[in-house]
Amino acid sequence: MSSVISSHNPDAVSRAVGVLNAGGLVGLPTETVYGLAARADIDDAVTRIFHAKGRPMGHPLILHISEISELDRYAIEVPLPALTLAQQCWPGPLTLLLHKTEAVSSLVTGGRETVAIRIPANECARQIIKQCGNAVAAPSANIFGHVSPTSAQHVVSDLGDNVDLIIDDGNCSIGVESTIVDFTTDQPQLLRPGGFPVEDLESIIGQQILMPTGESRASGMLASHYAPRCRVVVAETIDIAKRALSDYGNARILDHWDNSPLYAASLYTQMRQADEDGMEAVIAVFPPKSGLGMAIRDRLIKASFL
Repeated sequence: MSSVISSHNPDAVSRAVGVLNAGGLVGLPTETVYGLAARADIDDAVTRIFHAKGRPMGHPLILHISEISELDRYAIEVPLPALTLAQQCWPGPLTLLLHKTEAVSSLVTGGRETVAIRIPANECARQIIKQCGNAVAAPSANIFGHVSPTSAQHVVSDLGDNVDLIIDDGNCSIGVESTIVDFTTDQPQLLRPGGFPVEDLESIIGQQILMPTGESRASGMLASHYAPRCRVVVAETIDIAKRALSDYGNARILDHWDNSPLYAASLYTQMRQADEDGMEAVIAVFPPKSGLGMAIRDRLIKASFL
């Protein structure tokens, strides 16, 4: 079983850095979900991420850095709106897709000339990355396509001995993945709604962020994703959800319609709990489309995709 250490342990950061620098994998806490981190400049370690998750090798990873001053090391031709968002939104749940430098391995980018980069808001994560002296590649620390992990125990349950060390920093505060915005297109495109509401990003740059066109080129863009073993059924209202209960012998409703932050923070835990309780289905009531609601609706739709 993986070694788990509390983030409050004085040795937590140094132990994580030692594992990463030796080519190992670390379950890394962030404000969004737990990541499966490897030093991005050690190809064997990055390859281990794909094998541990059962993730297709062509599906790109997100680079995590500790300070905005490191951006130029990994990205070129950063447009002014992207830089503005980086300055105002990092550290935080925002990922920017940019043109990569030669320092970024093609294993990280799935062979593409673009790279997704963010700075996590979790202090422990940033300290680990900073002391590593290099960016880490870190997708969510779960089996590919399964419900993302928002606690250290979720990482243990999904990946077990495939992770060398897990840093336990409690439950993730946001609970859904970062927002991904593509700045390699003529106009910015929203590749994945997430923890940073797109309306707020548009307000910062004074520019509309369009819906995505073209191929899948970032984490979370596949039609089916974030799924528990039980069936996920979506409903626009609580009344529709209650009527749908009769279609299943063993089901429960997920509904925090009036509190999107609570819904986001508890969504993946509730899905995992439904599996543990042997539920046949969960019937999830859509939250409003604004704010975090857009990200929650995206995850529910992809979890329900058959």
